[in-house]
Amino acid sequence: MPTTAVPIRQQKQKIHAKSLQHEYLSSKKVVEHHHHSHSHSHSHAVRKSSSQSVKKEQAEAKTAMAEPAYTVPAFKERSADDLPEYARVALRCGKELAELQKELTRMKTVTHTQVSNIALTREVQEMMSVKRKIPVPADKAPEFLVALRGHTLWEKMSVKLFCTVAGTPTPIVQWYKGDKPIDPLSVPGKYKIESKYGVHSLIISRCMLSDTAQYSAVATNHHGKASSKATVAVKSPPGAGELAHLPGSAPITPTHASKLDVTLLDAFGVTFGTEGGSAKLVANLVVVPDLPNLPPEVLWFRDDRLLAPSKWAEIAVGGGVASLTFPHLNKDDEGLYTVRIWCKSGTVEHSAYLFVKDAAPAVAGAPGAPMDVKASDASGAFVMVTWKPPNITTEAAITGYFVDRREVGHTTWIQCNDAPVAVCKLPVEGLPVGHSYHFRVRAVNSAGISAPSRRSDGVSALHTAAGEIEGVPSAPGQVVATRNSKSSCFVQWDPPKHPNGLMGYYIDACQVGTKAWVPCNHRPYKHPRFVVHGLTQGESYTFRVQAVNAYGLSEESQESDALFIDAALTAPSAPRDIVMVACDGASMTLAWKKPKNCGGTKIKSYYVDMREASHINWHEVNTGGIKERLLKVENLTAGVAYEFKIQAGNLAGVGPASEASKALLCEAWTGAEPGPAHDISFAEVRDTSLMVRWAAPVYTGAGPVTGYLVEMAKKGSSDFVAVTEEATAHRYFKVRGLEAGAAYVFKVKAVNEAGVGKASAASDSVVAKALPGTKEIMCGVDEESGDIFMSFEACEIAETSSFVWTKGYKEIAAGRTTVTTEGRSSKLTLTSPEAADLGRYAVAVTDTDGVSASHKITEEDLKKMLELSYNIRHPIVPLKAVLNYEVLEKGHVRFWVQAKKLSSAVTYKFIFNNKEVTAAEGTKLSHDAATGIIQMTIEHFTKHNEGTYTVQITDGKAKNQSSLVLVGDVFKAALKEADFQRSEFIRKGGPHFSEYLSFFVDDDCTVNLTCKVANVKKETVFHWFKDGEEIVPETAANPMSGVCTLPLPMFSRKDHGVFKATLSDDKGKDSSTLDVSGAVFEDIINALAKVAGSSASELVLQCTPEGIRLQCYMKYYTEEMKTSWCHRENKVASSEKMRIGGTAEMAWMQICEPNEKEKGQYSIEINDGTTAHTRSFDLSGQAFADAYAEFQRLKAAAFAEKNRGRVVGGLPDVVTIMEKKSLSLTCTVWGDPTPEVTWFKNETEVASTEHCKVTFDSGKYASLNINQVTADDSGKYSINVRNKYGGEFVEITVSVYKQGEDPPEAKLGHAPASKPATPAPPPSKPATPAPPPKTPTPTPTRMKSPSPAPPSPPSPSPSPPSVKSQSPAPPSVKSPSPAPSLKSPSPAPPKSPTPPRSAKSPTPTRSLRSPTPPRK
Repeated sequence: MPTTAVPIRQQKQKIHAKSLQHEYLSSKKVVEHHHHSHSHSHSHAVRKSSSQSVKKEQAEAKTAMAEPAYTVPAFKERSADDLPEYARVALRCGKELAELQKELTRMKTVTHTQVSNIALTREVQEMMSVKRKIPVPADKAPEFLVALRGHTLWEKMSVKLFCTVAGTPTPIVQWYKGDKPIDPLSVPGKYKIESKYGVHSLIISRCMLSDTAQYSAVATNHHGKASSKATVAVKSPPGAGELAHLPGSAPITPTHASKLDVTLLDAFGVTFGTEGGSAKLVANLVVVPDLPNLPPEVLWFRDDRLLAPSKWAEIAVGGGVASLTFPHLNKDDEGLYTVRIWCKSGTVEHSAYLFVKDAAPAVAGAPGAPMDVKASDASGAFVMVTWKPPNITTEAAITGYFVDRREVGHTTWIQCNDAPVAVCKLPVEGLPVGHSYHFRVRAVNSAGISAPSRRSDGVSALHTAAGEIEGVPSAPGQVVATRNSKSSCFVQWDPPKHPNGLMGYYIDACQVGTKAWVPCNHRPYKHPRFVVHGLTQGESYTFRVQAVNAYGLSEESQESDALFIDAALTAPSAPRDIVMVACDGASMTLAWKKPKNCGGTKIKSYYVDMREASHINWHEVNTGGIKERLLKVENLTAGVAYEFKIQAGNLAGVGPASEASKALLCEAWTGAEPGPAHDISFAEVRDTSLMVRWAAPVYTGAGPVTGYLVEMAKKGSSDFVAVTEEATAHRYFKVRGLEAGAAYVFKVKAVNEAGVGKASAASDSVVAKALPGTKEIMCGVDEESGDIFMSFEACEIAETSSFVWTKGYKEIAAGRTTVTTEGRSSKLTLTSPEAADLGRYAVAVTDTDGVSASHKITEEDLKKMLELSYNIRHPIVPLKAVLNYEVLEKGHVRFWVQAKKLSSAVTYKFIFNNKEVTAAEGTKLSHDAATGIIQMTIEHFTKHNEGTYTVQITDGKAKNQSSLVLVGDVFKAALKEADFQRSEFIRKGGPHFSEYLSFFVDDDCTVNLTCKVANVKKETVFHWFKDGEEIVPETAANPMSGVCTLPLPMFSRKDHGVFKATLSDDKGKDSSTLDVSGAVFEDIINALAKVAGSSASELVLQCTPEGIRLQCYMKYYTEEMKTSWCHRENKVASSEKMRIGGTAEMAWMQICEPNEKEKGQYSIEINDGTTAHTRSFDLSGQAFADAYAEFQRLKAAAFAEKNRGRVVGGLPDVVTIMEKKSLSLTCTVWGDPTPEVTWFKNETEVASTEHCKVTFDSGKYASLNINQVTADDSGKYSINVRNKYGGEFVEITVSVYKQGEDPPEAKLGHAPASKPATPAPPPSKPATPAPPPKTPTPTPTRMKSPSPAPPSPPSPSPSPPSVKSQSPAPPSVKSPSPAPSLKSPSPAPPKSPTPPRSAKSPTPTRSLRSPTPPRK
C-alpha cells in the first residue's frame, strides 16, 4: 500500500520534541533549522507528504510512547552561549531515546507472543487429559433430548416436526399420526422423513384440514422405548365463510371421508378455445383401490363457483380419468378451472385457465356476443334482464343491445325492445303470469349485430338493489407488466377511482411495432391482476385495461411499458468500481467489479483504456480481450496520475464503457502491510447466513499474507463491525446470524507479520434471503452401487447452466470424483473414499441468481458411509441389465432382467404393486441360467397393469432386486405401443398398407400421392378420397401392383385438404390419410421449388410497350413458392413501378416506364427450404440501352396501332340487292389524325357521280350511295382508310339480281352472275365511333420498325384473297372486327390492286434479335 516518504531524522526529532515537552523554544528553533538544512535533498519527498500523514505518524508515535521509559529531569535555564552545545546533545539523546523505545516495543511484542503460545499449549494439554478421562458410554435406553413441539398453521402451508434422540445402540424412530404409522409411500409427496446426526424430522407438505391430529415419534432399541407427542392444528384462512381461497382459486368445501388413495398423474394445462367449438379438460388419476363401481368424488370449479352437470358442461369420472367437456363453447365458459378430488389424505387439486375467443362475426366489424345473461323475477309480470358487455378492440363502439325472449318449450325468439338499449339491463314487462321464459342478448354497433349470447337459465328471485349507478366506471390506473414465463406475463393495474358497480376488467395486448390490439380475455375478470398467455417468445408487448359495468366499458387505461418476452442475448452493461490493488512505480495492477447485467450469457472478455489525468485522448491498454478482472498495466511514468475505463464483451457484443476511474497516482507502494483484497463475491445465501469469498491481494507487503479479517455493515450504513474474531487463513468465510431480508455489504483486510493491510473496497450489497425452493446438498450412499455421493437439486437453472463442484472452494484433484448431471440435479461421487476426501465440498450453478450450496464431510461421517457402502456392495447378485420391458408382436409385454451370473439354484419372484405375481393364464414366468435372463410375459397388457414392477433374486446368500416404475407418461407409451402392435397384428391379417400415404414430386413437377399395399387380391377394391368426397383418377389404381399413386398436376393451394386411401375385400379393410396442409403443404411446395429451381433458366429480357420485363422460365411455377426478386441486393416488392407475377411456365417482373434508376443487377431467388436457387441479369450498359430503345420502339408502335386509321363498324361482308333499288354502304371510321377514305370497285377507285355518290361526313362517317342499282353495279367493293400511322382495307361483295329471281349465293371477293336482286333495307344511321380497343401487350418473335414501307407497284392481274366471310349481313350492319392477321402494302395511287380485307399496313422487319428464348 502507498506510504509517504518522511526522513527518519524528522520522525525522531518530532517524537523527541513531543515526549520531552520542554519550554526551550530557542533550542526548538535550532533543531528545526538543522532539519531544514539537512533535508534539502529530500524536498521532493517532503512536498509529497501531507499534513494528514504527519499527524497520523505523530499519533502512532505517541501511542508507542504511552509508557515512559524514564522521567526526564528538569533542565536549568541556559545562556545563549550554551545553546549550540545543548542542541547537539539533545539531538543525540533524542536519537538514542527513539531507538531504545523501538527495542522496548519489539521485546514487548515477542513476550506477548510467547505468553500466548504457552497458554494455548496448556489449554490443549488440559483438553487432551479431559478427553482421555471421558468414559466409554454404556448401553442405555432411548431418551428424547429435544422433544416434539406443537404447531398451528394455515391451510396449504408446510410444517416440520423434529426431535433429538439419544441412546446406545442408536434407536430406531417410527412416526405415527394418531395411532397409525406413517408410510411416506402411501401418499407420494405428502410426507418426508429424515434422520441425520441423531436429529429426526417429519415434513408434512401442503397441510389440509384433515392433517389436524396428534403426531408422535417412538424411539426403540434393545433396552427400551420412548416417545414424544405433539399436536398439529390446521386452520382455514380468515374470512373462510366468505372467501376462503385466493382470488381466482376454488373455495374450500366441507371435508368428505374417503377410503381411496388418489394420485394426480397429469392434468390439463392452459387451454384456448373458440366460441361455438368444443373443449375437454382431462385429469389422469391413479386410484387405489380402483373399483369400477366406486369412483372418487370429483368437484369442478370455474373461478369460485362449483359446477354442476348441464348441457353446456359434461362431467365424467372413471377409468382413471376425470374430465370436463364443453360440447358448445361460449364466452361464459372462460375462467380459471379447478378440479378437486377427495381422497384418504384429504384432497388433491389442479387449476388452469380456459380462454374462449369470439367466433368470426357474420358481418365484418360486428361486436362479439354479450355474456352472463341473467333474469330476475320482480313481480308477476315484470322481469329484469342483466348481462355483461363484450370486449371490443378493433370493432366500432357498441351503440346498444337487443333483448330476445322465448317461452320455455317453444323455438321462436321474440325481440323485446324496438330500439337498442344503451345499458346492460332491461326491464321486460307485459309477460303473462305463470309462463316461464329464457332470454338472450345481441350487441349492436355501426357495422352490424352480433351473434346472440347464450340463453339465460331462467327466472330467479330478485335481490334488492344496492343503489342505482350512473355512467361507466373511470379508467383503471397504472398498468404494470412483468415476465411470467417464455409465453406469458403477469399484468396488474390499479382499480378505477370510481368503480360505479364494477363487473370486471378486459385486458388487451399489442405487439410492439404493430397497431393491432388483441383481447387477452373474453369474459370480464374481476381481480386487478391477470396472467396473459399465448404470447410469442422474443417479442415485446404493451397492455391496456378497461373496466366494465352495466353501462358499458370505461376509457382505456394508459398503456403499460413494453415488456420483452424472454429477451434475447444483449451486450453486457458497464463494469464498475475500478480500483488499484498494486503499484511498483512503473506499473499498476487494476481490479474491477463485473457488470450488473451480463446480457444473459457469460462475459468473454474485458477491454481496458487509459489516459493521463491531464490529457483528453484515451488509449487502448489491451487490444485482445482478457478474461480475468485483474490486469497489470505496465510502462507507466512514476508520479503521473492515470484514469482508466473498461468495457465488457459477451457473445452479443461489447457493452458500454464504464465511468472513468478516479485519478490513480503511479507511486510505488513500499508499506510493509499487504494491499487490499478484491473481487468479493457471495455464495450459499440463506435467510440467516451466507458464504463470503474474495481474491488474495496482489501486493503482499513485507511478507506473505497469513490471514484475513472480514467486516460487515448493513446497506446504507458506514458502521462496519468485525465478523471474524481472529484472522482466517482461508479466502472464504461463512457469516451466520444475519437478519432475514436485510441487505449487507462487506470489506476484507489482509494480514501479514507487519500488521493489518488496507481494507478492500466495499462489496456489492447482498440480501440475506434464500432463493425460493433452495435445497442443500444431500450426502449419502447409493443403495444399489454402494457409492458415496453428494447430490444437489437446483431450484432454478438456465439452458446454459452448468454445475461446478469444488473442495475447499478450489478445483477438485483429478481422479478423486466423478460428476453426473441430469436436468436440475447433479451428483458427485467419490471414486475411492479415504481420509484425503475429508473437507468442505461446494457446488455452484452458473448463469443463475447465485444457486449454490456446500457440505462438510467429517471423519465420523465418512466412517459411517464406508460401512454402509460395504454392506450394500456385499453380497449382491450382480446385474448386467436392470429390470426393463419390451413390447412384442401381438401386443405382448415382456419384463426382463439380466444377471451377470446365475446358478441353477436361483430363485426369484416378480412383485407388482406390492403383490407377488404367479404364473397363470396370460402371465408366463421363466429364466435361463446360462444367459442370466429372468423374464415375465404379460399377454394382455391393459390399463390395470400400470404400477411398479420389482423382481427379487436370491442366489445362495447373494440377493438383489430391481424395480421398474411404469406409471404416467412412460406407462401410456408402453400401453400405446402394446395396443398398436395388437392392432397391427390384426390389421395385417387382411389387406393393409405396408407403407402409408406419402408424396413425391417427379421431374415434371407433378405431385404424386403414393402408398404401398400388401396382402391384396384381385377382388380388393381401392378408392381415393379428398375431404370425404371420392376422387376418380383417369387411371384406376391397381392394388395388385403393390403401389398406388394419385397424380396432382399443377399443384397449388387448391389442393389443400385431407386425402384418404382405402382398400377392402372379404378379409378386411384398411385406410391411410394424409393431411395436405400446414407442414406437409410446405414440404410439398419446397419439393416443387427444388425441381423448379433446378430447372430455372437464366433471366431473359422481354420488352413490351409498358416497359422491360425480366422472365425466368422453369418447369412449373406457382405463387406459393418462396420466390423473391432483388435489385442491387435489395428485395423488390410488387408495386405500380415493379410488377411481379408469373404463369405456370415462368416467373416475371416488369419494370414499368424504366429510367436510369432501374439500371443494375437483378436476380430472382427460389428457396426450397434448404437451398436458394438464384438467377440473375445485369441490366446496365449496352443491355439497358438496347432494351430501353426497344421499349421506346414498341411504345411508339403501340401508339401508332392505337391511332391508325381503321373501320370501326357498319359494313357487311356480303350485300344482295334487287335491281332498281338504292344501295347505301355506310361505315364509321376512326383515326388520329383524321384518316383519308378511298372507295374501290373491282380494284378501281370509285369517283363520286350522280349514280354513285361518295361522301365523308364529320371525319367519322364514310358512305358510298348507288341510286337505281343495275347488274353492272355487282362486284367487289372496298374501302381504304388511312392516316400517317397506317390504315385498313375492308371488302364488301355486292350481288344485284333481277326481280323474281332467287338471290344468288355470292361469296366474299367473287362477283355473282347477273340475277334478279332483292332490294336491300334502307341504310341505318351511322353509329357513333367507338374508341379504339386497348392494344394488348405484344409478344413478337421479331422486332418491327415503326417506319412505313414504300408502296408496292400494282399487279397486272391481281387475285383476290380467299377470305371466307361470316354469314351475309344487310347493309349498314356492324360486322365483327377483323383480326389483324394479314399484311398489306402501304396505300397505293388509284387503280392499284385492292389489298385483302382487314389487312394492315406492313412494317419492315428489324434485325434486332428478340430476347424471348425458346422454352427449355
